Amino acid sequence: MRRIVLCLFLMLGLAVPALAGASCGSNGAGFDAWKKAYAPEAKAQGVGPRGLAALAGTSYATATIKADRSMHSFTLGLDDFMRKRGSAAIVSQGRGKKAQNAALFRQIEKRYGVPAGPLIAIWGMETAFGTYTGHQNTLSAVATLAYDCRRPDYFRVQLIAALMLVDKGVLSSSSTGAMHGEVGQTQFLPKNVLLFGTSIDGGGIDLNQKGDALASTANYLQAHGWRAGAGYQPGQPNWPALQSWNAASVYQQALAIMGREIDGN
Repeated sequence: MRRIVLCLFLMLGLAVPALAGASCGSNGAGFDAWKKAYAPEAKAQGVGPRGLAALAGTSYATATIKADRSMHSFTLGLDDFMRKRGSAAIVSQGRGKKAQNAALFRQIEKRYGVPAGPLIAIWGMETAFGTYTGHQNTLSAVATLAYDCRRPDYFRVQLIAALMLVDKGVLSSSSTGAMHGEVGQTQFLPKNVLLFGTSIDGGGIDLNQKGDALASTANYLQAHGWRAGAGYQPGQPNWPALQSWNAASVYQQALAIMGREIDGN
């Protein structure tokens, strides 16, 4: 029964309750002991031998903690935020990406109903069109945040998803990405890879490949209510789906503006 309840929490996207034996810490001193205490919980939630071995091999990621305490750009006003994130360059380059990958974007829109503009805006904002996906070890980053006392329940869900992805062969102990465990060209957290990751050609999922990354992003938006042919500016039917991509209001607004400019409407 305990395992069933925990799996339901994961499937429904709810925070898995912190259980006895899996405390948290504010520095790396207790990380190794925490991993050992957490492993039985991970196993109870369905993580297999490969995932458990990957958990045992993680290291406390000091750089991830530093980055987590230094997120200031979302406090900027919209104009300053867009300047800092290079929105003009994203739009300019994004129009070229749309033309160069026209067949890919037609395929994605036919399948998911999501046009090129918002996908390209996300792609450009997250990784400068795949040129920088990050060099932090993904499992160590997520395990560190699952152990850290700031948001342990949220990241323990992400950790379980990451370990399941190791079991499936989608991630490995050497996978790298952004500081909070995001992976691929549009920076999916592990839970979103597990739920929405897809392959554009029906093969294995590789979010470092642009086709899979963009198709997975469109799949995510569709699953969050995207309606084919409807608008995505504030107040329009697809605005809530676009908002679901990032909780920061300035980020949401920037995506809508850039997407409209890339799509030319």
